[in-house]
Amino acid sequence: MHDAKLLGSSLPLEPHEGLATVAVTSEWESAQLVSDPLPRTIARVALPAVASSLLMTLFFSVDTFWIGTRVGSTGLAAASTAVFWIWLIVSIAEMVNVGLTAVASRRYGEGRSSEAARIAGDALVLSLVLGVLCAAIGMPLLPHLFSIMHTPPEVGVLGVRYLGTYLLGAPLIFGFFAIDAAFRAAGDTRTPFLLLSASVGVTLVLDPILIVGWGPIPALGVAGAAISTIGTRAVAFALGLTIVGRRGVLKVGRPDWRTLRQVVRIGLPTAVTGIVFSLIYVMVTRTATQFGTPALAALGIGHRVESWLFMIAVGFGAATAAIVGQNLGAGRPDRAARAGWLSVGFGSLFGIVACVVELIIPQRFAAIFSHDPAVISEAARYLRIAAFSQLGIC
Repeated sequence: MHDAKLLGSSLPLEPHEGLATVAVTSEWESAQLVSDPLPRTIARVALPAVASSLLMTLFFSVDTFWIGTRVGSTGLAAASTAVFWIWLIVSIAEMVNVGLTAVASRRYGEGRSSEAARIAGDALVLSLVLGVLCAAIGMPLLPHLFSIMHTPPEVGVLGVRYLGTYLLGAPLIFGFFAIDAAFRAAGDTRTPFLLLSASVGVTLVLDPILIVGWGPIPALGVAGAAISTIGTRAVAFALGLTIVGRRGVLKVGRPDWRTLRQVVRIGLPTAVTGIVFSLIYVMVTRTATQFGTPALAALGIGHRVESWLFMIAVGFGAATAAIVGQNLGAGRPDRAARAGWLSVGFGSLFGIVACVVELIIPQRFAAIFSHDPAVISEAARYLRIAAFSQLGIC
């Protein structure tokens, strides 16, 4: 039990735009997680998870591209600084996400699927409540959140518009994370991936329409980017909720407060980590503000490029969470621990590649998101310096 608590409370996950979906769809696949050779098992489960994670970060990458190339450096700086607060909000959502994954996957490993589905239902209700609370608390504080970072007035105005729109959809975002964890702990690597693929596809179409305007649709700028992201996530949440309900993966009933406390206890360390990192970026932003809007925009580009590797790490972490949970439930803590170390090794290979690439061609990454030479120059400097940190992220 002690090993289970230790591994469950220190899942190798990074809180950013969201977690990848990893799970098993049948008793046969569950048996594979506890019997097949670990390298093959990790590869089979991690690849869809990594793909799903990268799809999740594409939501904000697409926003960054269209805002940076169409609205300009001021809009890019606004969205970039808003994302640091969004990171904090998402970290709270992932508290439930990570805790639910650890607890529910353990139940599936023990063969108690009905109890796992009930836990997922309780976690969904908790996620929706937390989403409403974040929106209710955050909306009145919006101007203060940007004044804390000392952003220029024009950046703060656009930032409030972007973050305020995102907060309105926070309950649906939180709900999506709970559905995501329910799939990962007991369900399906393919259906959630398809949901995310469709969502990203719609975002690719909606972003330019809502940001720049098209026909009778007015140009909404940064608010259009947030509306696009919230709208597609909401649809993915609704479709995912329908699917898990039909499959019996999630059952809503009277909450079991003891189980919810366990979910929160396990997920809290990951949430605190994400909150601390988001606050670090807020403090870094206060310093970057002294060097003008191009520096703020460059900070956002650097964070966006870094997020790609972060999300690969999240994919490996989510795969490890499913494998670890199933093996702990099956009474195999030695195999669970070895799965964690193997995943660290596989994921670190991506870190080496990212480090080398960011050292050699940082300008090309920066030019994806901005046409401003000053922004590109500052972002390239950031990426070169930060390249070595990529070695340890996964």
